[in-house]
Amino acid sequence: MQDPSGKRPKEHILVTGASGALGHALCMRLARPGIRLSLWARDAQRLEATAALCRAAGALTTIRTIDLGQLDAALGALAQSDAEEPFAQAYLVAGQGDTLPSGAVVEDPAQVVRLVQVNFAAPAALASLLAERMAVRGAGRICLIGTAAASHSLPFAATYSGSKAGLARFADALRLAVKRHGVSVTLVSPGFFAADSPSRPGEITASRVAERTVAAVAVGAAELVVPRRFLLLRWFDRLLPRPLRDRILLGLRLP
Repeated sequence: MQDPSGKRPKEHILVTGASGALGHALCMRLARPGIRLSLWARDAQRLEATAALCRAAGALTTIRTIDLGQLDAALGALAQSDAEEPFAQAYLVAGQGDTLPSGAVVEDPAQVVRLVQVNFAAPAALASLLAERMAVRGAGRICLIGTAAASHSLPFAATYSGSKAGLARFADALRLAVKRHGVSVTLVSPGFFAADSPSRPGEITASRVAERTVAAVAVGAAELVVPRRFLLLRWFDRLLPRPLRDRILLGLRLP
């Protein structure tokens, strides 16, 4: 596909979850002349608003309103788009967070299934499809968005942290599988971030996370933890005696 100037874009980049805070920030960071962006999200109105800003920045931009809960349809759409114009990069941002309902002891099974589908099964399957095709082409960059919470057993968000922990392990295994084929896989594990002005201690802007993410993907980094203080919390979690760690985790409240 060509842009209005008649020139073929240099790179085709996929961003899922493009209507969310981080997805939007990534699109703003990536949009420039010579780039074709394929933006996916569930929220059609917010997706179109993001796409309009990307076009204003000079990027050739197409959108697809899609629910990754419908995984077969998503995989078919991805295969078709990649066949028409191969993706050079993919930022798989879409995901959902959820916590225990008030008064509940554990999460409802339906909530467990939904979060595992969206946070693990969908991004893992999409990444697998792209990684195979990129490996055949001998080049490509894949970014999977995880969370710093994946390093901790959060009793009020067991499925969210658990599904993202599974994604983190998958990302590392996929990275090793395609490393010798010219394909990089970067896991991004952000802590707290806000769309605009941070309001919680330690929170940063989605724009800052996006800036660091694009830089990490560009050099093929294995993982980015941002802010870096969450690396320290990860090591505390691993090194603390289990009884003390359990006491701390059970004392946490919903953020």
